[in-house]
Amino acid sequence: MKIALLNTARAAEGLLALRRLCAGAALMMAAATVAYAQGNPTGQDAYLEAMRLIANGQKRDASDALTRMIQQEPEHAGAWLDLAILQCEMGRAEEAERLFAEIVARFQPPPGILEIIARRRAQGCDGWQPASRSSLMLGRGADNNVNQGASTSYFTLGSGNSRLELQLLPEYLPKSDWFTILSAEYARDLSAAGTMGFVQFQARQNDALTRYNTTVIAAGAEHPWRIGDWNIRGGAVFSALSLGGRLYQKQHQLQARIAPPLALPGNLQFSLSAGVAHVAYPTLANLDANIWEMRGLLNYRTQQAQAQASLGYSSDRASAARPGGDRQGWMAGMQGQTRITDEVFGELGWSRQTWRSESAYSPGLIDQSRNQATDILRAGLTIPVAARQAVRIEWRDVRNKENISLFQYNNRLLLLSWQWHGF
Repeated sequence: MKIALLNTARAAEGLLALRRLCAGAALMMAAATVAYAQGNPTGQDAYLEAMRLIANGQKRDASDALTRMIQQEPEHAGAWLDLAILQCEMGRAEEAERLFAEIVARFQPPPGILEIIARRRAQGCDGWQPASRSSLMLGRGADNNVNQGASTSYFTLGSGNSRLELQLLPEYLPKSDWFTILSAEYARDLSAAGTMGFVQFQARQNDALTRYNTTVIAAGAEHPWRIGDWNIRGGAVFSALSLGGRLYQKQHQLQARIAPPLALPGNLQFSLSAGVAHVAYPTLANLDANIWEMRGLLNYRTQQAQAQASLGYSSDRASAARPGGDRQGWMAGMQGQTRITDEVFGELGWSRQTWRSESAYSPGLIDQSRNQATDILRAGLTIPVAARQAVRIEWRDVRNKENISLFQYNNRLLLLSWQWHGF
C-alpha cells in the first residue's frame, strides 16, 4: 500500500511528491525465481497471490498459501523455492533444509537457483530478521510556474453595478526558475507479522525564487491483516511541510487498503482504499480541514508491464469559516509502466481531481462558488546505469482550471535525477 498524503493548499499543490518503497527482501528473492517458475503455468494466479502476501509482509499467510499450492501443483518449482526461503526466514531451519534438499533432488535447478539456495544456507535460518530498505534521489529541473501564478492577469470583483475589473501585479503572474531537489527514504520491518515503519524527506531549492523553497518530512507505519479471504493493510502518517523556510502545513492521516476475494480474470486485482486526514495551517487562519476519501483501484500486472486505474470521491470539511466553506469532489486516474528494453522502463500517468465548494468564496467580493478541476499528466523514463543506480527523466504538466480566474494556473516541469536504492 502506498500512503497518499492528502494536500489541500493551493500554494503547496504540485510541490509535494513523496514516494514509498514497499517491496520487501523476500519479494526480491521471489522475483529472481520468476523465470524458474514459468515452466509451471498452472496455478499461476495462486502463485501471484502468494507473492502479493510476501510483498505485504504476511509471511505466515504466504507460507500457508504456498503449502497448499505445492500440494495441488507439486511440479511448481517457484512455489517450492519461495516456501523454502519463507520457512528459513521464519526460523524453521529443519523444514527449510528439507525443502531445499527436495528442490535439488526433484528439479535439478540451474546454477542461478543453486546459488540462491547456497547463499541462504550460508546465511542460516536464525529466525526473523528485520529487513530495511533505503533510497536516495538527487535531481536538477526546470519549472515554468514556480509560484503557481494565475493564467490571466485580469480578474473581477463584485457584481452588478459594483463589478470591478482589475489587473494582477506582476508578482502574482507565472515565474519560472531552475531548481535542485534532494529526497531520501528509509523503511524497516518492525515485526515478523509484517509491520513496517518508514521516514521520508524531500527538499527543493529554487535558484532565484527561494521564498517558494519547500521541505517535507514524513514518518509513519503500516500493518497487514487477513480476515478470512480479505486482505487489509492499514497505516498512519504524520507529515510537515515548510514553504520558504516557515512551517506551512501539518497533516495527520489514517488510511486502509482492502482487497476483497473477487474472482477476476488473468492478472487483474481490485481493491478499495479509504482514508481520513486532518490538515492544519499553523500560520493561516480558517484553513484547517478534515478530508475523507474513498476510491476503487483496478490493477493489472504482467512480467513486462503493469497498469492501474482508479476512481474515487473526496469530502473536504472545513474546521472554521474557510472561504467557500466545505467542498466535495471526484478523483480519477490511470497510470502504467512498461519495459521498453531489457533494462529501460517507461511510465505514463494521468490524474484528475475536481472540487466544488458549497458557498460563495467571499461574499461581496467574489460571489461565485469555487469550481476547480486539476489535470496532471506525467511521463517518465528510467535508465539503469550501475548496480542499484539509475537515471530518471520526468516530465509533468498541470492544468488547473477554475471558474474564478484568480486561481487558475498552468504548470510544466522537467526533472533529470540520479537515483540509488539500497537493501
